Amino acid sequence: MTTASPKFVTLFELAKILGQQNDFQEIVRLISSTATALFNAEVASIMMINPSTQETIKTIFKGGKEIAAAPYQYVQNVVVGWAMKHQRAFLSAALQADARFNQEAFAGEAVHAAMCVPFMSQGKAIGYLLVLSESQTTTFDEAALQLLENLAAICTPFLSNVQRIQEYFNAPLPEVALLGQFEPLGLIGKSKPFIELLRAVEAASRCDVRVLLEGQSGTGKERVARAIHEFSARKKFPFVAIDCGAIPEHLIESELFGHVRGAFTGANYERKGLIVEAHQGTLFMDEMANLPVEMQAKLLRVLQEGEVRPIGSNKSRSVDVRIIAAASVSLRKLVEQQKFREDLFYRLHVFPIYLPTLNERREDIPLLANHFLKRFADEQKKSVESFENSLLNFLQQRQWSGNVRELENFVERLVTLAAPEAVVLTSKTIPAEFQSELQSAAAFEEGAIPKSW
Repeated sequence: MTTASPKFVTLFELAKILGQQNDFQEIVRLISSTATALFNAEVASIMMINPSTQETIKTIFKGGKEIAAAPYQYVQNVVVGWAMKHQRAFLSAALQADARFNQEAFAGEAVHAAMCVPFMSQGKAIGYLLVLSESQTTTFDEAALQLLENLAAICTPFLSNVQRIQEYFNAPLPEVALLGQFEPLGLIGKSKPFIELLRAVEAASRCDVRVLLEGQSGTGKERVARAIHEFSARKKFPFVAIDCGAIPEHLIESELFGHVRGAFTGANYERKGLIVEAHQGTLFMDEMANLPVEMQAKLLRVLQEGEVRPIGSNKSRSVDVRIIAAASVSLRKLVEQQKFREDLFYRLHVFPIYLPTLNERREDIPLLANHFLKRFADEQKKSVESFENSLLNFLQQRQWSGNVRELENFVERLVTLAAPEAVVLTSKTIPAEFQSELQSAAAFEEGAIPKSW
């Protein structure tokens, strides 16, 4: 029996997911994320046609997140315009050398290759799917174009409902209920990137498929994974977490699969692995990039067969577990570098969710800081209730390379340094090593040039 290729498995998985979604924007995001992964492209764009006015709306995703159209606006307009005019798919492996356009048409553009196909419904195009590559090594050929056409064909039924397309053009603001639903789990914010994250989390909790969380360290991937589990059908069963980068390579197989007594030196008792412990529940695998190659192959078999064999045993056990994987580096880039198995990547990249950095959601910093302040004040039995405005401005302006985790640790330290009777945290509370940074930020805010420049 021939096994389907990983990319076609991805298409089947996507169709299953889309059938469980009722949020049009989330459907668009999932299609875009799948397209960039399938074709090793940096950018995917969906252009939908307004059924009432025949105007278009463009949604562009790069690296798993929605971005402004400006950097790719010209290429998108030209390529989609060509596909609309000629009423057929577009393929160009090298745009700058494409004879269909003026020699200088794409001079200075970062995009190297492009493909575009229509979403066809009842004989007419209701929108277009465009993928763009900036890499000189990415191959866009006829086989890739056929795969993109297959992707569009699978997705069209989920985009073709006229009423839902109209709703997308008149998309309402996120409901307060969405924010209230996740706040008790520590997911706090109100910025656009954060609300988009919550939409994806809520959508992922409704369908029982593998999830891949991608984002920098400290962005809250385990918290998001717990939220998905908490609102899923598996919430009554265990949530088990493992950091693949924190366990020595020679121990990780035993941690995941378990072992029988006498399987190796020191195995004095039988042990269940974490996969079995998470049976019927969720296994969160953080820092997947650190999973040894040999273990990648064994995990792939678990995902394919739904069975686990402990070390030293000749019997396998059936398991039903949902995998939520996380990585602080791009697994797709590791696949390119042959440091991560391509087939495992496509097995994990079923429902990708990008977690924004704290610097991308600065609007949320006051909310998060006050949340941490209240928590640590209660824990330390301190009287502090609020921040001085200048201190809060400083927190909102500075660069947080460690993201939410760094902000949390910073606020905890401030509360620790605060006097027991202090009610307001002032700038004087900031440790000495941050005082020069605070002064520079204050000078910049006043329109002066900081002395350190």
